[in-house]
Amino acid sequence: MDYRKLFDLSGRKALVLGAASGIGKASAEALAALGAAVHCADIDLAQTQATAAAIRAAGGTADASRTDAANGAEVAALVARAKAALGRIDIAVTTPGINIRKVVFDYSEAEFDRIVDLNFKGTFFFFQEVGRVMVEQKKGSIIACSSIRATTIEPGLAVYGATKAAISLLVKGFASEVGMHGVRVNAIAPSIIETALSAPIKGRPEIYEAFARHTVIGRWGQPSEVATAVAFLASDAASYISGSTMLIDAGWTAIDGPPTGLTQLAK
Repeated sequence: MDYRKLFDLSGRKALVLGAASGIGKASAEALAALGAAVHCADIDLAQTQATAAAIRAAGGTADASRTDAANGAEVAALVARAKAALGRIDIAVTTPGINIRKVVFDYSEAEFDRIVDLNFKGTFFFFQEVGRVMVEQKKGSIIACSSIRATTIEPGLAVYGATKAAISLLVKGFASEVGMHGVRVNAIAPSIIETALSAPIKGRPEIYEAFARHTVIGRWGQPSEVATAVAFLASDAASYISGSTMLIDAGWTAIDGPPTGLTQLAK
């Protein structure tokens, strides 16, 4: 067995929705670095084009287009566009998500719809469209973005967490439907990653540091540290993994409260 080759994505064709920034951008870069040709998409066209340009400057293959991930018609058009440009879609990654930090009592219907439409319905649309392509091909890997908030929560995150829990269950259900056609479906579940979504927390040092102390390694994560998991799930190294949500949380969900006893134990 050539284990090194299992991680090689040379010749693969990838679609990354959410590639303008954060985890999506890093995922596009990681897939390209391992040999995949990547079609980058996001609602922010300028930043998506910048991601594709950076990949090309590093010697990779990438192009870009604009898509509103919450719009089913636009997602369908994106998948058709990517398939026409790439010839096939072997890897499909979707990462867009938003949160409005409010308690349930304070949510308006419009705010609720905005979160559900992007986080959950957008993932559903993406699964439908890339799933059809991959079932026809008899091969493919689909990766969605859940969160630790699918299982652990705090005030103000109930609606966001509900959408992320829904994504993890959708992954299981869809994996059961397309697995016999050679298609794998998984999700990643990051904890505290430094992205645009979490940027407001960085402006509040006491909260930022408290969150860092809740992990067993005492720091926030970087998008690149999530992108490596995406690349693994996309590769043949993960050929027997489907219907799973992979925690990338530095032990956030492994402990109840900060690991205050570690210093004493180390003495």
